[in-house]
Amino acid sequence: MTEFKGAEGGQVIPVADDATARAFRGYSFYAVRFRQYPIPQMPPVPLTSNNLFVVKPDGSVEHLRDGAALEQFFRETLAPIRTKSVARDAATAWLRLTEEFHQDGFFEFSVARDSVRVAPTETRGLHVTGKAAVTPHGGNMGEIVAALTFDEAGKLVKVTETAKVQKGVRPICQATKLLDPDQVVRGMAEEAILVMGKAAQGYLTEQRAKASPALQHAIDRIWRRILAEGR
Repeated sequence: MTEFKGAEGGQVIPVADDATARAFRGYSFYAVRFRQYPIPQMPPVPLTSNNLFVVKPDGSVEHLRDGAALEQFFRETLAPIRTKSVARDAATAWLRLTEEFHQDGFFEFSVARDSVRVAPTETRGLHVTGKAAVTPHGGNMGEIVAALTFDEAGKLVKVTETAKVQKGVRPICQATKLLDPDQVVRGMAEEAILVMGKAAQGYLTEQRAKASPALQHAIDRIWRRILAEGR
């Protein structure tokens, strides 16, 4: 991804699951995220806060900027879809990849197998629907629902998607308030960090690096609580 200047400044995360690997054999996907909290990290043009890249079998790299680009990639790359099992993989892959456009580093999504359903169309094609549910943690909630339609030849002819996701607690300045002399303020900061749980690791690590020894100790203490309580 060296051709995309500034991409190295983001967090590079492999995007992988079995269904996506089966649907796109030989392709590798990566999310490049730029921190949004507590102070947004400005990504270089043409990148955005959330980016999806695909490394193709020939080694070339494509930046899938949004849902429209992802749909075009599916249309051009998917092998003909003629069976229910392959249709399920295609829909699951769509949900796994499109969730990156809604991600801010604090959401967890899951696609239950029984949420992906396939039905024949009147024109002898297949219509598959699926749902990526937000794990309800820290105030996060919602879902992404998608439907893919394939014609008789197995070609993708239509994609629809509806996303309704709600953000929960996010880092603002909670770590800096862990030593606040006001017990109420201190307690609110601790509770917010505990609610975020392990998702706050990057934020806490960043704050710890520039904190005083006393604040470092407080950050370490609350991180141990997060781990001990399985948050």
